[in-house]
Amino acid sequence: MRRIRYNSPMTQVVIMSFVCFLCPGMFNALNAMGGAGQIDREASNNAHTGLYSTFIVFGVLGGAIVNLLGVRWTIFASGLTYSLYSSSFIYLNSTGNGAFTIATGPILGIGAGILWSAQGMIMMSYPVESQKGRYIAIFWVIFNLGGVIGGIVPFATNYHQGDNKSAVPLSDAGYIVFIVLEALGATSALFLAPPSRVIRDDGSHVVLIQYTSVGFEAKEILRLFRNRWMLLLVPMSLVSNFFYTYQYGPYNGSIFTLRTRGLNSMLYWASQMAAAYGISFLHDYRAISRRQRGMYSLVLLTILTNVMWGSTLVVQNRYTHGPLPNGESTDYPNGLIDFKESSRAAGPILLYCFMGGVDAVWQSYAYWIIGTMTNDSKMLARYAGFYKGVQSLGATVAWQLDAQSVPLMTQLIVNWVLMVLAIPFMFYVAANVKDTSEEIETLPANDWQTKYYANINEIL
Repeated sequence: MRRIRYNSPMTQVVIMSFVCFLCPGMFNALNAMGGAGQIDREASNNAHTGLYSTFIVFGVLGGAIVNLLGVRWTIFASGLTYSLYSSSFIYLNSTGNGAFTIATGPILGIGAGILWSAQGMIMMSYPVESQKGRYIAIFWVIFNLGGVIGGIVPFATNYHQGDNKSAVPLSDAGYIVFIVLEALGATSALFLAPPSRVIRDDGSHVVLIQYTSVGFEAKEILRLFRNRWMLLLVPMSLVSNFFYTYQYGPYNGSIFTLRTRGLNSMLYWASQMAAAYGISFLHDYRAISRRQRGMYSLVLLTILTNVMWGSTLVVQNRYTHGPLPNGESTDYPNGLIDFKESSRAAGPILLYCFMGGVDAVWQSYAYWIIGTMTNDSKMLARYAGFYKGVQSLGATVAWQLDAQSVPLMTQLIVNWVLMVLAIPFMFYVAANVKDTSEEIETLPANDWQTKYYANINEIL
């Protein structure tokens, strides 16, 4: 039996996956119910606006912070911000005051920006080129298992409602479960090994420049805004979390009972696991070139995206709003859907699952295409941070659309148009993918910057 090495790339990716399984995974499960389990989505929407506003900044800066301070304690501290956010809803339940929840949003944005920069660096730089699709899939499966398990919480704690069509918020007990699990996730980060100690199965070290400084990292962040490939991927990045607002609130949060929203959350993230695993085979299919893999994957993604929004348009034409704070129910025909109403529930629930699958293919493709640009861990930390920063800019706008009560049909059309507009830019980048990325070797302290710039100028 093959011995499991603590300092192997696979072990480290699995540990990072469990951190995300218990922190962002639980956050996703909570928010996939719509309004983070609340009837009135105002506090949650405003918290998300604050969250993604700081995420924009710390997503971009996150790579530099991780490069300077390392992975363990930065991820640990970042993970605790997820628990803080979840705890705010207990206060909201007891007081009806959303100020604390809104205040935790920007704090979580700081933590999330740093955590996801570290995650991107680990996932994209640790594996060899021929296994990047596999590693992305392994991460995505474990990470989204958090959403599946997290969806059990509202489903189980609200199952006693039966087919009660009244809208109720998630209980304090449900939020406490999320808080504890997210704290465990943050603690798991302390088991990560420093990147300099990670050794691949073939004996090679993770590509890593051993020396860096605040000034150098600042310069590299500025260079990101001149990198034509990253700029071409801005539309892809911008829309990559944009659709969550619509899917979580105007769709799942508007037409289903609370226990069914929990069930939907489980199925949404389970379909992500399956889709990420499936697309990994195409991303790592070595019988064809990386360029061909990128093009074929993107054709598939284009088809799936348009089928998803076309089907959603059919459902959206049947209602204009979900449950309102004044007690008025949704105007969806015959009220909120419960999963036991099989004839009414099957189509809308399956569509929500399909949304999760398309999301997984989009996110997997984004990480894969960025991972084709280089194998250097520090560069990929910055690329991942840039991707998450731009992604958060789009999410900030999306959450405010819902917070300002923009008509649900308008939100759907905006999402559809933005995703379609991003695809031509993605095709251009995919058409220029090379079969191998340039390695940047570890250099002595007196000449690493000179050699680094010589290599990076070719990439830029």
